[in-house]
Amino acid sequence: MATITTSGLGKLNWRDIIEGLKIAAILPALSIIYTSIENKSFNIDWTLVWQTAAFGAIGYLIKKITTPAQVIVTDVKKDTIDAIKDGVADVKVITK
Repeated sequence: MATITTSGLGKLNWRDIIEGLKIAAILPALSIIYTSIENKSFNIDWTLVWQTAAFGAIGYLIKKITTPAQVIVTDVKKDTIDAIKDGVADVKVITK
């Protein structure tokens, strides 16, 4: 099993910055698609695109900065997950 620890409360790491940039790219694209369908034309308001990108990224980073650290466990076998759900196995955390 592998573990990933997210950035803690009041902290950001590179993964958070990369995810913020992804949000900054996705939100304007969705906004352009929505307004193009709504107006039945393909006119791009670049000011709105940049504002949407900036607010999306800033909102994501604020969310990450105000969220406590979490430990994410990956590569867990299905049998292990089922045993924990069924109550026949426990999860033990050992700190280093």
